[in-house]
Amino acid sequence: MTDTGLPQMVIDARDVTLTLGDTPVLRGISLSVARGESVALLGSSGSGKSSLMAVLTGLERASGGRVIVDGLDFTTLGEDALARARRGRIGIVLQAFHLLPTMTARENVAVPLELAGVTDAWSRAGEELAAVGLAHRMDHYPSQMSGGEQQRVAIARALASRPPIVFADEPTGNLDTATGERVMDLLFARQGALGTTLIVITHDHALAARCDRTVTLADGQVR
Repeated sequence: MTDTGLPQMVIDARDVTLTLGDTPVLRGISLSVARGESVALLGSSGSGKSSLMAVLTGLERASGGRVIVDGLDFTTLGEDALARARRGRIGIVLQAFHLLPTMTARENVAVPLELAGVTDAWSRAGEELAAVGLAHRMDHYPSQMSGGEQQRVAIARALASRPPIVFADEPTGNLDTATGERVMDLLFARQGALGTTLIVITHDHALAARCDRTVTLADGQVR
């Protein structure tokens, strides 16, 4: 909370547009997200939700409008500055797990931390894997783990740097219903424990309903 008693906004996007080639993808979207809040970006394929995530994470530059993320104006930063801004501020969990097959679970979590200059990367990776129930799987490779276990490694990797914001893009898309629910139980539990802001990109109304708030997109606009 701020001194005024109002929640602190960790994301504040105003009149954001995105045009790719001659195609308008985002059409004047405004969105504010409070620190610690969980928000679902709900919409069908082609609604603009993944494009909005790309803009909010600095992976895509907005064509117009303003994007403030954790106090930084992403619309004024160059590519190198955006890459530095993402590091430590934003964690991302994707539908595809994107684990390196030649690395163990612990290495998949620790190596990004080491590259970011974290001095206790190895021990922190172990702690985060234990927190997602994988203390017994740290030395296993992705091919030796189930899809649910791999997604838990991906969650540990996203949260290990303690970013204030985590984006989860269709995080249960490659999992069966029961496994997906368990993974989301875990993700929400870790979000609550760490006070992380969580943005879930989904087309699943049931998953969206688990978040504090749902923002529905259609045709590149908030509906």
